[in-house]
Amino acid sequence: MEFISDRVSTEHTDSKLSVVIGARISSLKMALLWGWLLAWSLCGVYFFTELSRTPPGDLKAALIVLLAFWAYFAFRTARTAYWRAKGFELWKLDNDELTVKNSLYGYGKASSYFVANIQRFGMLNMEETSWKWQMSDSFWTRGAERIGFEYNGKKIAIGRGLTDLEAEKLARVMAQELRKVRKAGA
Repeated sequence: MEFISDRVSTEHTDSKLSVVIGARISSLKMALLWGWLLAWSLCGVYFFTELSRTPPGDLKAALIVLLAFWAYFAFRTARTAYWRAKGFELWKLDNDELTVKNSLYGYGKASSYFVANIQRFGMLNMEETSWKWQMSDSFWTRGAERIGFEYNGKKIAIGRGLTDLEAEKLARVMAQELRKVRKAGA
C-alpha cells in the first residue's frame, strides 16, 4: 500500500488498483461542523414549538415555509457531518472496469465505467478564485471534485475534496494504470 497523503492511499495488486480517499478534516473544523449542526437543530426545536403555539394564519404559513428551509439545510448539514466523520471515496480499477463508490459506513452506490469508454482522464480545470469554487470546496460541504473524465459523452467528476497536490499525483497514477489496462486489452 502506498500513501499519497494521510487521507489518500493506493494499493496495486496483479491486475488491480484500489484507491481510498478519506473525507477527514481537522478536529477543529469537525467540532465547528458538529457545533453548527447542534445549533441548527436547537433552532429547529424552537421553530416547531412556535409552530405548535401559533394560531392559523399568515404567521403559521411563514413558519411552515421556514421549517421547510430548516429541514433542507438540516439534512444537508447532517449528511456532510457524517460524510466528513466516516465517509470514503473508493475507486477500483479491475480488468476492464473502473468502479467508483462514495461509501458512508460501508454503504453507498457504486458506479462502473468500462475503461474502453473512458476518455480525457485528468485534472478538472477550475477557476479557484470564483465564488462557486470557494463555496463548493469549503469544509462544511462534502467537497468539490478535482479529477474527471468523459464517459460515453458524459462528463464524470471524481476525487471529492482532494488538494491540488493529491489530485495531480492521483491523476498521474490512474492515467498510467488506465493506459496499462488498455494496452493489455488490445
